[in-house]
Amino acid sequence: MKDDKKRKKAVALSYNTEKDHAPKVTATGKGLVADTILARGNEHNVPIYEDASLVELLSKLSINDSIPEQLYSAVAEVFAFIYEADQIYHKKTANKG
Repeated sequence: MKDDKKRKKAVALSYNTEKDHAPKVTATGKGLVADTILARGNEHNVPIYEDASLVELLSKLSINDSIPEQLYSAVAEVFAFIYEADQIYHKKTANKG
């Protein structure tokens, strides 16, 4: 029997500032499902932020659950990372064309 703690886990979040009061969980999984979540993110050039502790907490939420207030600060760091990565990506692609 495999040790569940050693299996890769992934959580996908989304945040629509116009209709959501907080970011929401859009996908969560472990093992092959986690690999699929990460592969889909890579296919769509979504930056991947690795934080095992945060993934552990977020993976306990259900799909479409808003993140709890206690995690706002941690998730804000994730969105800041994504914003910065997105800016770098757009600068690189603008310079290619």
